[in-house]
Amino acid sequence: MESVMYWAVPLCAVLVDWFVGDPHGWPHPVCALGWYAGRIEYCARRFAGQKFLLAKGALGVVLMAGTAWLVVAGLTAIPYVGLILALYFSFAGLALGQLMREGRHVLALLDAGELEDARFALSYLVSRETEQMSEEDVRAGLAETLSENLNDGFVAPFFYLMLGGPALLWAYKAVSTLDSMWGYRTPQYEKFGKVAARMDDVLAWIPARLCALGLLCGAKLLRYETAGEAFGHASIDAGKSASPNAGWPMATAAWLAGAAMGGRAVYFGKVKEKPVLGPAGEPWTDAALRRLMRLIPVGGLVGAAFCGILAAVIRFAVC
Repeated sequence: MESVMYWAVPLCAVLVDWFVGDPHGWPHPVCALGWYAGRIEYCARRFAGQKFLLAKGALGVVLMAGTAWLVVAGLTAIPYVGLILALYFSFAGLALGQLMREGRHVLALLDAGELEDARFALSYLVSRETEQMSEEDVRAGLAETLSENLNDGFVAPFFYLMLGGPALLWAYKAVSTLDSMWGYRTPQYEKFGKVAARMDDVLAWIPARLCALGLLCGAKLLRYETAGEAFGHASIDAGKSASPNAGWPMATAAWLAGAAMGGRAVYFGKVKEKPVLGPAGEPWTDAALRRLMRLIPVGGLVGAAFCGILAAVIRFAVC
């Protein structure tokens, strides 16, 4: 049974994620994590007000990750039913198939000339404001979110799934959820969300680089002529990003697709100039975006394979 849980469940989870994704109207564990994070923050801010924010944020990370691990570990340990729950928690924690479905939906709206609807659909995938985006801006925003979320939504979760099963996957997802909710450099979250943001950086460090390697190998498999020179450029550009991890898949994808990411973006009413990753001045044309969308699933699967191999080596060395 343990062997089945380790090998078959992750592979089946990838297939279910690709062909089924998130069923419409079906409750998702991330929603529960979001609710729990909200309750933790509410209680933390009521206790001692604005004092000890760093310590309270750190305790919140421990509570979130620990609770997620305990709940999933307990449910998946139930005889027979646990195997079904393990498959559910595994594919629910992966998002390659759903990411591509959302990306193709935005692209289809652009193809149909429905720019306003494309902006609206993109707003569910990005945190920047989309109301005034041009068609090229929508393509660029879609390219950035596909590249960044390839690691956050698929490669990194798969690494922890292979390393410690569904329970460790959801412990990682708990930290990632806190980073997305608390990891802002604002007066409200600068201290409270600092531990969550740094912990997410640590946990995603290895997967982000394996994700970039997967994209490079995927480009080789697809015979992209840019694959040979992309690594040198991407390794330099990755350091420009404010995140120690997001820049790796984004810069690699930008150089492989032949278009630049970054530049001007509007967040919560404020204009932000992000560092340019990829060939400066090259716009996101329809051809460049389609080139990226062919690469994302191939590169993601190769990156996940690298993560699976590394996780298996670690488990073998430890056990």
